[in-house]
Amino acid sequence: MRYSVFAGGKRLRPILLLTAAATKNEDLKVYLPAACALECIHTYSLIHDDLPAMDDDDLRRGRPTCHKRFGEALAILAGDALLTLAFELLSLKELVARVGPLAALETISLVAQAAGVAGMVGGQTADILAEGREIAPEELKFIHFHKTAALIQASVVAGGVLAGCNSRELGALRLYGEKIGLAFQIVDDILDITGDEALLGKPVGSDLRHGKPTYPQMFGLQAARDQAYKLVSEAEKALEPLGDRGDVLKAIARYIVERKM
Repeated sequence: MRYSVFAGGKRLRPILLLTAAATKNEDLKVYLPAACALECIHTYSLIHDDLPAMDDDDLRRGRPTCHKRFGEALAILAGDALLTLAFELLSLKELVARVGPLAALETISLVAQAAGVAGMVGGQTADILAEGREIAPEELKFIHFHKTAALIQASVVAGGVLAGCNSRELGALRLYGEKIGLAFQIVDDILDITGDEALLGKPVGSDLRHGKPTYPQMFGLQAARDQAYKLVSEAEKALEPLGDRGDVLKAIARYIVERKM
């Protein structure tokens, strides 16, 4: 568990939760358990993605994947344990006492939905079933939203819920999270073609080898880039109800589309 969690990475999901919470409350220490929970879920998904039964990858973040280092059985258990730990963190007494039971319960529910069959697991399933066949753009968007954007969106909204944002503010965060989540996956697909393996910490070309449908494969690289920038522009516009409080979230959106890893 430690080997994979502390292997590095962008920590995007916990950063998004904390940044969204900061639009309402600058005392962020109280939200750290929830932020860590999201990173545990993300890391569990990477451990399982790398397994031979899934993407069969040997490297992650520049080092051997969990199953290469410890074997498949321990990698599966490490992923299971990280997912379970996430909900232990989300239900910590100290967090519930500070944010209130209703906000804590709503956060647990939205994270569970985003990680499960209605989100990441459902999206991963659709992604596997789409391998090696032509799909419609609507199905590709379904895959992108569920396997990637759902948990990113939940990270943003969870920060708002925990910090006590009102319904208008939560609506802005929800739309922003959807847009940057879709942009993130498109950029991921682009980097799998054009990225630097040394920066990515993993081999490129995995999507092509597995016959996965991607935005660049369906529409071409330039159209994929254009769509990613369009989504980021829409994400920035979605934050207008927050005024200046949304500036850091806007900067994160720009980072997502311009990143090299």
